[in-house]
Amino acid sequence: MTPNVSNNVANDAVSDGIIEEDHERVNGALCFDRGQKDHELVAVTEGIGVPSSGPRRGAERKVNVTDSSSPRPEWSNIDTTVPHSARIWNYWLGGKDNYPVDREVGEQFSAIFPDIIAVARASRAFNARSVWYLAGEAGIRQFLDIGTGLPSANNTHEVAQAVAPECRIVYVDNDPLVLVHARALLTSAPEGVCQYIDADLREPDMILHAAAQTLDFSQPVALMLNNILGHIPDDAKAYAIASRLMDALGSGSYLSLNDGTNVIRGKSFEDAIQIWNQASSVPYRLRSIEQITHFFDGLELVEPGVVSVPRWRPEANPFGVSAELDEFGGVGRKP
Repeated sequence: MTPNVSNNVANDAVSDGIIEEDHERVNGALCFDRGQKDHELVAVTEGIGVPSSGPRRGAERKVNVTDSSSPRPEWSNIDTTVPHSARIWNYWLGGKDNYPVDREVGEQFSAIFPDIIAVARASRAFNARSVWYLAGEAGIRQFLDIGTGLPSANNTHEVAQAVAPECRIVYVDNDPLVLVHARALLTSAPEGVCQYIDADLREPDMILHAAAQTLDFSQPVALMLNNILGHIPDDAKAYAIASRLMDALGSGSYLSLNDGTNVIRGKSFEDAIQIWNQASSVPYRLRSIEQITHFFDGLELVEPGVVSVPRWRPEANPFGVSAELDEFGGVGRKP
């Protein structure tokens, strides 16, 4: 069940000091840490890039993570007049953290493509199963989850820390509302860490700089790119972003990725996407199975490969195999 916290309550809580915002900007990315107050973090010095082939870090400086009495980030740029993908997705999942403009687009979309509600829930379930596999069978203890979305059931850190409480998770999103809710509601186990970065997928170097405060790139990291690369319509740019992120991670790291296709329902999904793209400030592009598989080039695909997400390592079902949906994904390991 999606946490029942209204948008205004969460936003007002920040302004009134109810929700504490320990924050620091690193190379332009705003970071929030659920750790102890008045401690020090190590930030990569401005201008030092994350190397593409290893864990070496640049010159370092120490910065303080401030307590709740420090100035807080400005949340007035939450735009409630333009539909946003995270809030529409929250509406399809049955959540309450959305606005009338989001619900209007969500209803128009589902009227044309009713499968979208099943797709949204299957995508969420795929994320949980892939994290369970990564933290369990694969032994991963670090996660970089980009395109976090609004908190719902079985968030990445909840699943990972249920397997291993010491897991460290960095969430990334560029929606201020998402970050307010994440900061308030996504609490790490004491043995682990949750950090939140305000950054855009299209700026992978900024993400890597900020994530390097929390994650050790010399050790395996699971990169979660679930239902987000469709928002990069240009294939070359989308592949370059995914490659840049994976290049910065060490051997034994994993990529978990899924996105929309048009191979099951065809035209109805395409028509619904047109409605989305006319209304949303962030367009979306459906890709073929082959195009989605291309994101895993150079990686070792985990069985069963790239499949419709209900078919990826599903839980035992006495009633048979789940129907395929226009959402394909998989998990791959970096050699």
